[in-house]
Amino acid sequence: MRMMLRTAAVFTVALVVASGRADEEKLPLDKLPKAVADAVKKRFPKAELVEAAMETEGEKVEYEVTIKDGGIKIDVMLTPDGKITLIEKEIAAKDLPNAVTKALDAKYPKATIKVAEEVTKVTDGKEALDFYEVVLVTAEKKTFEVKLTAEGKITETEEKKDEKKESQKDKK
Repeated sequence: MRMMLRTAAVFTVALVVASGRADEEKLPLDKLPKAVADAVKKRFPKAELVEAAMETEGEKVEYEVTIKDGGIKIDVMLTPDGKITLIEKEIAAKDLPNAVTKALDAKYPKATIKVAEEVTKVTDGKEALDFYEVVLVTAEKKTFEVKLTAEGKITETEEKKDEKKESQKDKK
């Protein structure tokens, strides 16, 4: 009986933890809510819509629309009623602020930057730079996603595991 209760408790905790995570579902562009598509087209009139996803976390639903604007990849996060909440714009590593580059060089010497993004938060229609997000590979071949302020302060670091390698290990 104790074993059954323990198993039920573990299962319940796992279910609660899993339900707290955001679920992302790819969405055909023609299935985007009109308000979402219109908001992206209004803010980026010359952009080409590339792909979309719907993210659900509990009761909260948000759409992520990937666009190409002048050859630049941009991810736009929106509410179901078409309010833009976040813009992630890919930039060249050379365009990162000097303070950001110095902070990365100090913490990750000899690392190679794979992706750099300028992340803009949108509140009440006003856009303001929030942080920079960089994916880099260290000299030890470890991949990290690093978030930094424009002043070069590292606010978050996450090691990215190579999912292909992990699934290969699982098969052995």
